[in-house]
Amino acid sequence: MAGPSQQYDIESLKPFFRPRAVAVVGASREPAGIGHRILESLQGSGFTGSVIPVNPHATKIAGLRAFPSLPAIPDPVDLAIIAVPSSLVLRIIDDCAAKKVPAVVLITAGFAETGGSGASLEQQLRDRVRRHGIRLIGPNCFGLMNLDPAVRLNATYTPIVPPAGRVAFASESGGVGLAVVTAAPRVRLGLSNFVSVGNHADVSVLDLLEYWEQDDTTEVILLYLETIIEPRVFRLIAERVAKKKPIIAMKAGRTLAGQSAAGSHTAALATNETAVDALFTQCGVLRAHSLDELLALATGFSSQPRPAGPRVGILTNSGGPGVLCADSCASEGLSVPKLSEPAQSALASFLPPTAALSNPVDVIGFATEEQHARAIETMLRADDIDALIIVHVSVRAEDNAPVAAGIIGGIRAARQVIGRKKPVYICWMAEGDLDRTFTVDGETVPVYRRPEIPAGVISHALAYDSWRQKPAKTIPSYPHIDLAAAKATCAKALSQHGEGWLSAEETYTILAAMNLPLVQCKIAKTEEDAVTLARETGFPVAVKLASHRIVHKTESGAVRLNLQSEQDVREAYQTIRTRLLHDRNLDAMEGVLVQPMLSAGVEVMVGMTRDRLFGPLIAFGLGGIYIEILDDVRFRLTPLTDRDATEMVRGIKGYRLLQGYRGQPAVDVKAIEDVLLRISHFVEAIPEITELDLNPIFALPDAQGCRIVDARIRLEMRTAFNPS
Repeated sequence: MAGPSQQYDIESLKPFFRPRAVAVVGASREPAGIGHRILESLQGSGFTGSVIPVNPHATKIAGLRAFPSLPAIPDPVDLAIIAVPSSLVLRIIDDCAAKKVPAVVLITAGFAETGGSGASLEQQLRDRVRRHGIRLIGPNCFGLMNLDPAVRLNATYTPIVPPAGRVAFASESGGVGLAVVTAAPRVRLGLSNFVSVGNHADVSVLDLLEYWEQDDTTEVILLYLETIIEPRVFRLIAERVAKKKPIIAMKAGRTLAGQSAAGSHTAALATNETAVDALFTQCGVLRAHSLDELLALATGFSSQPRPAGPRVGILTNSGGPGVLCADSCASEGLSVPKLSEPAQSALASFLPPTAALSNPVDVIGFATEEQHARAIETMLRADDIDALIIVHVSVRAEDNAPVAAGIIGGIRAARQVIGRKKPVYICWMAEGDLDRTFTVDGETVPVYRRPEIPAGVISHALAYDSWRQKPAKTIPSYPHIDLAAAKATCAKALSQHGEGWLSAEETYTILAAMNLPLVQCKIAKTEEDAVTLARETGFPVAVKLASHRIVHKTESGAVRLNLQSEQDVREAYQTIRTRLLHDRNLDAMEGVLVQPMLSAGVEVMVGMTRDRLFGPLIAFGLGGIYIEILDDVRFRLTPLTDRDATEMVRGIKGYRLLQGYRGQPAVDVKAIEDVLLRISHFVEAIPEITELDLNPIFALPDAQGCRIVDARIRLEMRTAFNPS
């Protein structure tokens, strides 16, 4: 995206994809030079516009008239491809401005990726193009392509041109981009556009998403990302675009980062990857975890209709691979239903007696071309399935061609009757014949090499359609809170004792200001105070250490539960004090919390940790000691919507406990969702809050609300969160 000083619309990107004249600055006469390779790529792709080499030391290159500089070219230039040393780039950008070139692809490396002076040079480059109003892709990039037959633009330094199609691909890595581009012909992946964004000094993935949103030649968008630029802007744009076109992203750098060694449960569980997953979930982006999965999803989404439901039919000529495929369907939440009696009778009329007919349908190893065709047509026409996976294992090389013809014939026959409402996927396990393609009347049927792959494609397709069909969402407002009081408590705490965990008194003051459902809680400074408070509260009670320095009280032996008498309270106070004295940590004791024991409800937790790039990350899961043992937690980025809160609560595996289990009543789920939304609201408003843990929260029976039993809040000095 353009910086705050200058905004562009998608019209400014059109010269990249539909130029009439392309100048290659740095076009070399040396065949190994990048500039020369780009010239060859432009010529080899059959670019429909004009190509102009720019080289001050040549008058003709690759059979084309060359010019010494951009201003020397007599005709207009829409796009300049720059492949010169980094030290010359700024001068060339000034030449682009003088020539009124609206778009530049800067192949040259040696900028921010090198650090130091390179980063400084990139900032000068960014300032220069923005001052001139030039759009720039790069630097340190591989180039771009537009495969539209009316354009046929290959402005990269690979001669390989993928098939034209409906998939646009943006990559933050030239190498990954090259890998996908070169694999595209093999997997029959048709591309509309390809862009290597490089260091995205100007044009970024966000710009491209908005361009492809409006591009009639693009139906599916692929992204390879190494960072998420402006996560909040990404969320807004991607969510809007994904409502129209599927976005499939592969995010690199899947490493643990940013964990707090002695922080909250939430911080211990959350990673940068957690934030990425939450972001993609919230804005409907489908995540691929490998290049193979990226290509599989791209071919499946771009060439086949999405299934109407999860029922999968499997046709195979070998039982084992069919079972593997069925197992994968089950693990992806799909069903492999038994075919109806009419469908099985139809199959039995032409398949051998040894064939399996229920589903998976095993036509056996030597099934003929006609048997394959009729079986496929029968299964696609059956009302029992929403999608068909065909698994072929080569028994004899000479059988492959007849089987392939039968597959094509069966799909064609079914399509003529029921249309293209059911997707078909092929697993072709035929060594020596792995590059076979299947095209049925212009329809490309995706081909995979392992029987486990198609199930993942179907599962992602169903998840995408489910996301698109979800109801509208809102971010609720909370007028009955005292945000000013909460901010004042934070400011006072920071001024008095600096960064760190708040005292129990400060924590509960803030939560009360946010009108959160706190269990009755009082702080006792002495043993006698504890006894008095317990008597006033009513037995049984819980007594817990009050300390902003000791975070994990249970591990420190500083929690005593179900105390039935004054003597129990005295012993609990003395035990906690003695333990701290033994550990030479008595000065960490601010007193004890005295709370009533709650006898009903399910323990859950709500937490927050503030990611450096993504901002507040909210967590929800089962509470108490089970959160880290079970790892049953759902995360979302703020601001939470009502739908986010609902999905978080219903998304944990332990949700059955909240619904009522083995005679236990269902809990007040709406009250839990309200806590999530309130926490989202106030951590957004108070950026100094960097960690928060509400654990446990007792979720009480339906209509009785919930109660926060224990809470921790950590503050750090900072200004407002900057999502960029």
